[in-house]
Amino acid sequence: MTSPRISAAPPYQTIVFDCDSTLSRIEGIEELAKELASDWSPRIQELTRAAMAGEIPLEEVYGQRLKSMRPSAASMARVAQLYWEERLPRTKNLIQALLFLGKDLRVVSGGLLPCVQPFALRLGFLEENIHAVETRCDDQGQWLGFDQESPLARSGGKLEMLGAWHAAGAAPLALVGDGATDLEAAPVCARFVAFMGVAQRDAVAQAADRVCSEADMAALLPLLVSKDELATLEQHAEHGALVARARELQP
Repeated sequence: MTSPRISAAPPYQTIVFDCDSTLSRIEGIEELAKELASDWSPRIQELTRAAMAGEIPLEEVYGQRLKSMRPSAASMARVAQLYWEERLPRTKNLIQALLFLGKDLRVVSGGLLPCVQPFALRLGFLEENIHAVETRCDDQGQWLGFDQESPLARSGGKLEMLGAWHAAGAAPLALVGDGATDLEAAPVCARFVAFMGVAQRDAVAQAADRVCSEADMAALLPLLVSKDELATLEQHAEHGALVARARELQP
């Protein structure tokens, strides 16, 4: 992917995170698939892998996966809890440090909102800054469908969303993610960081401005904040340990 912009060093006004295989180790759609018959789960895992690697457009697999699964409200709540249990080390510490610096933090995910939102709220993101695909269930919690017009359910959707924020004054903007849909949004970002601490996607890593291969969110800190901001964090006991860990992880 050729980016029509020149990447810029921090500081950044807005920092956007993907959720699956970034803030948490799991892929939510795969966890939902595990409740299916054994012959469906591997197929859904392969569709997810191909979409995240950019081998097939997201929209070709998104509705197909959900039509097969029809996840209940209870299943989605279970995955929300699993996101939390499988969060990367020091994820909440990183989010709290960035909020302390006054950053505008947002989550943009192709996952399902009932799974992503409770997890992101526990990390400290504001509700209005959590973006994922909305779903509908009946009064008994049974699946009715999802928002098929959501830009996050198709290729190019993250670029569209971040581009609108960029135009509205959210720049300079940094994005952290692991998949092809994250890479698509790089043209409107001052920095795209490929997070490879969970899943290694070579095409994404090769095209990113920076790559984080550590399965520890402290390693992201020097990639997202300036030296002056690091010094500010280091002066506060609450965040100093995160800075120290980040320095340990630096090559």
